Amino acid sequence: MYQFVSPKKVYYGEGSLSRLQDVLQELNVHRVFVVADPALKDLQVIDPIIHILEGEGVEVTISTDVVPEPSLNVGNQIVEQAREAQAELVVGVGGGSALDLAKAAAVFIDNKGRVEDFLDLSGEQKFESRGVPKVLIPTTSGTGAEVTDISVFSLEDTKDVMTHPYLLADYAIIDPVMTYTLPPNVTASSGMDALTHAIEAYTSKHATPLTDSLALEAIGRISRNIRSAVWNDRDYKAREQMALGSMQAGMSFYNAGVAGVHALAYPLGGIHKVPHGESNAVLLPFVYDSIFPACLDKMAGIGKALGVPVDGKTNRQVAQTVVRYLLQLVEDVGLPTKLSVYDIEEKDMERLVDNGLQQNRLLKRSPKPLSETAVRQIYFNALRGELTHS
Repeated sequence: MYQFVSPKKVYYGEGSLSRLQDVLQELNVHRVFVVADPALKDLQVIDPIIHILEGEGVEVTISTDVVPEPSLNVGNQIVEQAREAQAELVVGVGGGSALDLAKAAAVFIDNKGRVEDFLDLSGEQKFESRGVPKVLIPTTSGTGAEVTDISVFSLEDTKDVMTHPYLLADYAIIDPVMTYTLPPNVTASSGMDALTHAIEAYTSKHATPLTDSLALEAIGRISRNIRSAVWNDRDYKAREQMALGSMQAGMSFYNAGVAGVHALAYPLGGIHKVPHGESNAVLLPFVYDSIFPACLDKMAGIGKALGVPVDGKTNRQVAQTVVRYLLQLVEDVGLPTKLSVYDIEEKDMERLVDNGLQQNRLLKRSPKPLSETAVRQIYFNALRGELTHS
């Protein structure tokens, strides 16, 4: 028996932002709390959203205290702002961090406690109330945060998450127009994040036929369009396809889960402050260089979705080709292909290994168990940018 969960309503496509007006009329709220990336306010990207809100006569409070890879302090700060605003609806606008903070704000309005009390690894409290409705509007094509119930926070050495059905959006609005002004580096890192979501969901031990179909669609869609989306800022069709691929990847990984790449990426962000999308991108080829023997059939499926040559090749040969393709793709979109670029050295390896192994929630979904020895080898290979088995 399979289960598949998604937001109550998902609006997708150019012009779908206008559906926010329908949401406001449906909910009949009077006070709205908006969580947005600060750059979006400076660049007036959120002006159409504010115009819709004010046009419906609601009282709007805006927080732009969003930072990448938010800490617990930032999370608690925005939660308090939402409580003080007595919001009846929370609207999150931006990348994954903004959307994660919006989820937390919406739920904590009606729950006592602080963010750290509800973390998966160290928290002990459980949510008692659903909180207020939330609308999530992504401005990047990568995190899939608009269709998941996960909120990620940075700790001193790694990251931890809150996961609960109450954190799932009531409404997700994916309007590709919101992504058209993204700079190349953000397009690249968020796009590789989405591709990682799709690949890890497809090879996850918790994958289902439905998550597989979404993942394969996302892998093909993203891989066909990411290069042009990064380097051709006028290719709006590629941007539109990236937005759709990211949403498909998000729905897939929300239900099937991610695994080793994300587990080992978390310490890169926590300790060395490597942006999340880049952390996934730099590790993706090296994790799959280690685990592909345990999922050869799935690697063959990924190969077909990517469009790599498969005729006359064994599944093992296709898998090795896929790994090399992924390494080349990271380079093609202008992202680092080895950890040394981030001033990470051999002396940092053991701390990374220790923290990566703590991510049991993610590691248990890997098609191949990742031992301490395997994790260490992956980090060392990524440090040098050298594949071992491909």
